[in-house]
Amino acid sequence: MIDFALEAEHLMVEKLVRDWAGQKIAPRIQELDRAAHFDRSILAEMAELGLLGLCIPESYGGAGMDYISLGLACEELEYVDTFLRVILSVHVGLNSMTMMAWATEEQKQHYLVPQARGTKLATYALTEPNAGSDAVGIQATARRDGTDYLLNGEKMWISLADVADHFITFAWTDQEKRAARDHAGITGFILERGMPGLTTGTIHGKLGIRAGNTGFLSFNDVRVPAGNVLGEPGEGFKIAMFALDQGRYTVAAGATGLVRACLDASVKYARERHSFGQPIGQHQLVKELIADMSRNYEASRLLYQRAGWMKNQGLRNTRETAVAKWYACDASEKAAADAVEVHGAYGYSDEYPVERFYRNCKAAVIYEGSREIQKLIAADYALGYRVDRPMRAGLPSYPFSG
Repeated sequence: MIDFALEAEHLMVEKLVRDWAGQKIAPRIQELDRAAHFDRSILAEMAELGLLGLCIPESYGGAGMDYISLGLACEELEYVDTFLRVILSVHVGLNSMTMMAWATEEQKQHYLVPQARGTKLATYALTEPNAGSDAVGIQATARRDGTDYLLNGEKMWISLADVADHFITFAWTDQEKRAARDHAGITGFILERGMPGLTTGTIHGKLGIRAGNTGFLSFNDVRVPAGNVLGEPGEGFKIAMFALDQGRYTVAAGATGLVRACLDASVKYARERHSFGQPIGQHQLVKELIADMSRNYEASRLLYQRAGWMKNQGLRNTRETAVAKWYACDASEKAAADAVEVHGAYGYSDEYPVERFYRNCKAAVIYEGSREIQKLIAADYALGYRVDRPMRAGLPSYPFSG
């Protein structure tokens, strides 16, 4: 039997996040967005709610909820603003879930536990000024120096770069493999703010997600203990791709929330605004725009929840997550553009939220693998060019043991 009903704990998470974001953040979001101000006090509130360790087992300081709960939380957060969902994407999806799968027990105790409790903030740094979709094109290097590594390079477009405490990053440790573009020469590392040679900064002038923090990292002979290698040397590329699977799931769920936000705003405006003697919602072409939003919301929600269900079962879901991310981000981009159309001239002003939705939606089409990357993944699975192989590490199925 297929059961599409949410469990009681899912409904509880959904309501908890909806109430908090709607009551505490929604009234302030226009102000935060206009000022391009990242309010760090919001992190403490999210930690108090258990959101920063939502799907991390209780044994590691988390709330012990399932992966569908994470998706629901991301949907509700992005319904209010994308920057809220981004926090969960990088802190939980890209970093903590990757730690949960690949870190040693010692690393989990030192890094994952405080992250799950919300006392430390974490992010993920793969992209560089000249390497985005082409992850093998990264230039950062780490050479062995006794029992340590000396890390050099730069990372760009990193969410929470200037506020995070912990970082997962990647660098070449084998120069022969680098010359051959063999990804087995890339290694993952765990860094901490305060390591000598590690500096961060904030990027200004972004089109959207202005209430969030996006920045860069610079590595100048950062001395990283060998004990801070994540996984084994040479596994960095595999770990990076694993992390992106988790990040894509949260992005898909968040984009679904943005579609719903566009739909709700458009329905409200279409009922209130009159033209030619009747509400504009009575006009057929306005109905068409709203119908598309409604359809795409339902489809996006089903796609990300299927991926979440697969995570709960401990099943590989790279294909399903890629499709969910691709579809939901496309849907959010169309919904935001259509919502501006519904609002007419007012859609071009931040007097209404759809202007912000329109600016925010574009980034998700690009990060965690662009639309084109998701298309290639889907095509390669369909053509049989890509087949899932056993991985050395993976997420625990739900319910968590221990």
